[in-house]
Amino acid sequence: MSHDLITWQQELANGFTNNLELCEFLGISTKNCLLTPNFAIRVPREFVTRMEKGNANDPLLKQVLAVSNEEIAYPGFSDDPVGDLAAMTETGVIHKYQNRVLFITIGSCAINCRYCFRRNFPYNDFQLSTQKTVQAIDYLRNNKSISEVILSGGDPLLLNDQKLAALFEQFNHIPHLKRIRIHSRIPIVLPSRITNEFCKILSNSKKQVILVVHSNHQNELNSKVKAACNKISNSHTTLLNQSVLLKGINDDADQLSALSEKLFSFGILPYYLHLLDKASGTGHFEVNQHQALQLMKQIKKQLPGYLVPKLVREQTGAANKTTIC
Repeated sequence: MSHDLITWQQELANGFTNNLELCEFLGISTKNCLLTPNFAIRVPREFVTRMEKGNANDPLLKQVLAVSNEEIAYPGFSDDPVGDLAAMTETGVIHKYQNRVLFITIGSCAINCRYCFRRNFPYNDFQLSTQKTVQAIDYLRNNKSISEVILSGGDPLLLNDQKLAALFEQFNHIPHLKRIRIHSRIPIVLPSRITNEFCKILSNSKKQVILVVHSNHQNELNSKVKAACNKISNSHTTLLNQSVLLKGINDDADQLSALSEKLFSFGILPYYLHLLDKASGTGHFEVNQHQALQLMKQIKKQLPGYLVPKLVREQTGAANKTTIC
């Protein structure tokens, strides 16, 4: 086991796992916090160092701190807001888009974002055993219409390099598969995970590889994130970003424009800006579509077209994401 691998695993294990510890470290009150939330708290310490101490409204903190608003039942919010369960064709395989499938590799993340659309997903019912992984790969191999596999989760980069390499090797032997896409927040929140071994996996892939990172605010992007993204870019991998529009965090045209500018300086192209998926416990983050469209008008005035993300919504049963703007 490499020194790099031990380092990122130890960093992951040493993260914050409760509100009291997190608030004490940042010097803020625990007023309105949930001390025993239904959805666990998990935040890497390196990510927390990017937060402003003493500021209860820090935009990074508000993404990870469990608050009492999570217990409010908002109309139209549910445990499976995008219809993942109905679209699961094999254990770990979600096939709801034409020519591409989501491959649920793991149920955990390096960070538990409070607005997560899969915060209520029953991962324990869909664990990929060795046999079920074989069946999932067979599903890809036998369905020649599938040209792209999307590694999702949880966060697929919590798999170790050996497991990822084994997956990539199997994908390499499926002729009709053109692309491997990875959706991960880890390059942003746990950049030490981007090991040399992982980058070799990317470089050696016989398929085109796209890594879609997830950053919502420019303060998430520091020198360690930039170094990790440079390593990924140098591994013949396309870097894109998707964000979620979040009330009180990034629902500001200047902030969203600054995020796009900083992403591009890191070699990352803005891709999607998502309207909130209506998962139970997340209603306090919602920005309505009218407000979102007004923000997009302002952003388009401030940025060149290639830095403007598409405003999208995910709808149950739709064959693709719905583009709003």
